[in-house]
Amino acid sequence: MSPARPFDDERVPRRRQPRRVGDLLPDAARALGLEEQLRWARAVAAWDRLVEAHAPAAAGGSRPVRLERDGVLVVEASAPIVGQELLLRADGLLAAYAAMTDGIRAESLRVVVGRGIIR
Repeated sequence: MSPARPFDDERVPRRRQPRRVGDLLPDAARALGLEEQLRWARAVAAWDRLVEAHAPAAAGGSRPVRLERDGVLVVEASAPIVGQELLLRADGLLAAYAAMTDGIRAESLRVVVGRGIIR
């Protein structure tokens, strides 16, 4: 059995402060060239939280697909009734989405229904 090393021995590895994985992702994404994909993933998650809070009847039934150059946010809805709910609340949803940390600023909302991507 080997003798114990003193705590100030430089051969003893130092423990780093633990960090949350979410805090490491931006640097890792930047290093891999995936910043835009990470930003979009966060925007999609923000959309889910937004719809759950502002249009509970449509929660889980939509997701942003793209932001067009003219400022139109295209959102996919799982059913026509979900799309109608989103369009009825479009002004409030867009204002709240722009105010969110991970949200997107858009001029208007366009809903496409039933592309089959939403699970």
